[in-house]
Amino acid sequence: MSDANVRIPEEAKDRLAALAAAEGLSLRAYLARLAETLLTPAERADRAEKVRAALKEWHGCAPTAAEAQDLDSELDRRLARAMGR
Repeated sequence: MSDANVRIPEEAKDRLAALAAAEGLSLRAYLARLAETLLTPAERADRAEKVRAALKEWHGCAPTAAEAQDLDSELDRRLARAMGR
Protein backbone atom coordinates (compact mmCIF):
# COMPACT_ATOMS: atom_id res chain seq x y z
CA MET A 1 0.00 0.00 0.00
CA SER A 2 1.39 3.38 -0.93
CA ASP A 3 0.93 6.66 0.87
CA ALA A 4 -0.15 9.84 -0.85
CA ASN A 5 -0.18 13.43 0.29
CA VAL A 6 -3.24 15.36 -0.79
CA ARG A 7 -3.58 19.07 -0.20
CA ILE A 8 -7.14 20.12 0.59
CA PRO A 9 -8.62 22.94 2.65
CA GLU A 10 -8.50 22.33 6.40
CA GLU A 11 -12.31 22.54 6.57
CA ALA A 12 -12.64 19.73 4.02
CA LYS A 13 -10.17 17.55 5.93
CA ASP A 14 -12.01 18.17 9.20
CA ARG A 15 -15.33 17.31 7.58
CA LEU A 16 -13.96 14.11 6.07
CA ALA A 17 -12.40 13.16 9.41
CA ALA A 18 -15.74 13.74 11.18
CA LEU A 19 -17.57 11.64 8.58
CA ALA A 20 -15.01 8.88 9.00
CA ALA A 21 -15.20 8.98 12.79
CA ALA A 22 -19.00 8.83 12.69
CA GLU A 23 -18.67 5.52 10.85
CA GLY A 24 -15.94 4.24 13.16
CA LEU A 25 -13.27 4.53 10.48
CA SER A 26 -9.93 6.23 10.23
CA LEU A 27 -9.67 8.96 7.62
CA ARG A 28 -7.42 6.64 5.56
CA ALA A 29 -9.96 3.78 5.69
CA TYR A 30 -12.83 6.14 4.89
CA LEU A 31 -11.07 7.58 1.84
CA ALA A 32 -10.11 4.09 0.63
CA ARG A 33 -13.74 2.96 0.93
CA LEU A 34 -14.91 6.11 -0.82
CA ALA A 35 -12.50 5.48 -3.70
CA GLU A 36 -13.76 1.89 -4.01
CA THR A 37 -17.44 2.84 -4.09
CA LEU A 38 -17.54 5.96 -6.27
CA LEU A 39 -17.95 5.47 -10.00
CA THR A 40 -15.89 7.20 -12.65
CA PRO A 41 -17.80 9.06 -15.39
CA ALA A 42 -17.09 6.15 -17.76
CA GLU A 43 -18.39 3.62 -15.23
CA ARG A 44 -21.56 5.69 -14.67
CA ALA A 45 -22.13 5.93 -18.43
CA ASP A 46 -21.63 2.17 -18.82
CA ARG A 47 -24.05 1.46 -15.97
CA ALA A 48 -26.62 3.88 -17.41
CA GLU A 49 -26.41 2.18 -20.80
CA LYS A 50 -26.97 -1.22 -19.19
CA VAL A 51 -30.01 0.15 -17.34
CA ARG A 52 -31.42 1.61 -20.56
CA ALA A 53 -30.97 -1.74 -22.32
CA ALA A 54 -32.64 -3.60 -19.44
CA LEU A 55 -35.59 -1.17 -19.39
CA LYS A 56 -36.05 -1.56 -23.11
CA GLU A 57 -35.93 -5.36 -22.86
CA TRP A 58 -38.19 -5.64 -19.81
CA HIS A 59 -40.72 -2.89 -20.45
CA GLY A 60 -40.19 -1.56 -23.94
CA CYS A 61 -39.12 1.73 -22.36
CA ALA A 62 -36.51 3.48 -24.49
CA PRO A 63 -36.44 7.22 -23.72
CA THR A 64 -34.50 9.51 -26.01
CA ALA A 65 -31.65 11.57 -24.60
CA ALA A 66 -33.96 14.60 -24.42
CA GLU A 67 -36.65 12.61 -22.60
CA ALA A 68 -34.08 11.25 -20.18
CA GLN A 69 -32.85 14.80 -19.51
CA ASP A 70 -36.42 15.95 -18.88
CA LEU A 71 -36.93 13.07 -16.45
CA ASP A 72 -33.65 13.88 -14.68
CA SER A 73 -34.67 17.52 -14.37
CA GLU A 74 -38.05 16.55 -12.95
CA LEU A 75 -36.40 14.24 -10.43
CA ASP A 76 -33.97 17.00 -9.42
CA ARG A 77 -36.89 19.42 -9.01
CA ARG A 78 -38.82 16.99 -6.84
CA LEU A 79 -35.78 16.15 -4.70
CA ALA A 80 -35.05 19.85 -4.18
CA ARG A 81 -38.67 20.45 -3.16
CA ALA A 82 -38.63 17.49 -0.79
CA MET A 83 -35.44 18.77 0.82
CA GLY A 84 -36.89 22.28 1.19
CA ARG A 85 -34.54 24.00 -1.26
